[in-house]
Amino acid sequence: MTSGLTRTSIAFHLITAVLLVELASAVLVILLAWGYERHAHFHSFDVMLRGRADSVLGAVQDAEDLGDNVMLDLADLHVPPEDIYEVWDGRGHLLGRSPNWPGSAGVDVPHENGVFRFRFNDRGYRLLRLHGSRTVDPGEPGGGHLRFVTILYGAPTDRVWRAVYATVEFYALGMLLLVLITGPLIAWVLHRGLEPLRQLAALAGNVSADSWQFSPPASARETAELAPLTSALESVLYRLERSFNQQRTFISDAAHELKTAVAVVKSSLQLVGMRQRTPEEYQAGNERALADTERVEELVAKMLTLARFESASPSAAGATCNLNECISETVSELSTFAAMRQVELAAFDLPAPSCFVPLSAEDCAVVLSNLLMNAIQHSPSESQVDVRVSVQAGCVELTVQDQGEGIDPAVLPHVFERFFRGDPSRTRATGGSGLGLAICKAAVDKVGGAIALSSETGKGTTATVRFPAA
Repeated sequence: MTSGLTRTSIAFHLITAVLLVELASAVLVILLAWGYERHAHFHSFDVMLRGRADSVLGAVQDAEDLGDNVMLDLADLHVPPEDIYEVWDGRGHLLGRSPNWPGSAGVDVPHENGVFRFRFNDRGYRLLRLHGSRTVDPGEPGGGHLRFVTILYGAPTDRVWRAVYATVEFYALGMLLLVLITGPLIAWVLHRGLEPLRQLAALAGNVSADSWQFSPPASARETAELAPLTSALESVLYRLERSFNQQRTFISDAAHELKTAVAVVKSSLQLVGMRQRTPEEYQAGNERALADTERVEELVAKMLTLARFESASPSAAGATCNLNECISETVSELSTFAAMRQVELAAFDLPAPSCFVPLSAEDCAVVLSNLLMNAIQHSPSESQVDVRVSVQAGCVELTVQDQGEGIDPAVLPHVFERFFRGDPSRTRATGGSGLGLAICKAAVDKVGGAIALSSETGKGTTATVRFPAA
């Protein structure tokens, strides 16, 4: 059911992110362009103002009077009609101003040379204040008379702003055109770039319980971002396929074992009912049927135990038990069975005072009883089964060693498989189901431990279990 889920697209998010970055970059470029163009144009404008103010200064001439004053010669002065100017001599006398300006009386003019802004007739102006000097009668002794003048020269900034805005509009249109062109191109590139991911998803979607074929495309393996995902999918699917195959094998083997056990019970009952028998014969037949039923019950119990250990979630997370106590109790419980087979159980080197492993007491007893039962059943009379425990760095090692006939090297790799019997006739005689070692391995693996068998034909077998220390 996916009706309540909102799907998101990686490609959509990537394209959106890239376009947003492009738009942000475009805005930044436009702002930088606006700042640069404004600075450049007004710098040029200020240079132009200084040049025109110098031309006004050049129009200041000797008044040819007795006081050696200066005057503004308008005949040699040519300025744009929209510009404004005003000239004062060093004594504060007005020498002249442009006819389109009433003067600087209402303008807050700074006392230092420089450029400032003001508004006149609802137009923006930049006004330059310039202190200059002119030499009157330079041919006289002493080099003439130096006269100082102050010039205010301004020009409207409308054209400058129009030039700045035109340049910024050009940049803006160029960036917009770039985004419109690169947007679809980026979408196409990302679509092509994500093609290996879509191929991988399509191949993974074709995997089912009946078809585990999964061959990732070479493009997925060669892509650095997809290679870990490809490896993870292959690993997961391999484990799933193996688990499914194990489940099928387990069901098939379990059905076969149960069918055989039920057939034995059925044959025992049919044998009793084939003819009229004495009460003693009926009693013996019932006892055989009861024994066969108990074997079926034991087989089912072991199958349930194995299923419990192989379940995905721990049944007793965080449980621990004292391995020494568990060994003592299990040896005590099996001592009668061992004595009947004339086998001695001996526990050596148990750490004092205690040794804890990450298993519940019940699970620990299951592991120990299966290992000890195997050892006892495969030990000859007048022999001994040794149980030892050693504690190493972060690890507890349990060994169960018998003096039996050993295991054929060709059989040894299969001993932990479910329902595996190295010698079917012998295990049938001893009541073996082929699940004991599989149960031990499942229990040990579940807590992060390891189990292994080593054997030498004619000398015996040693089971070694390593638990992480609790």
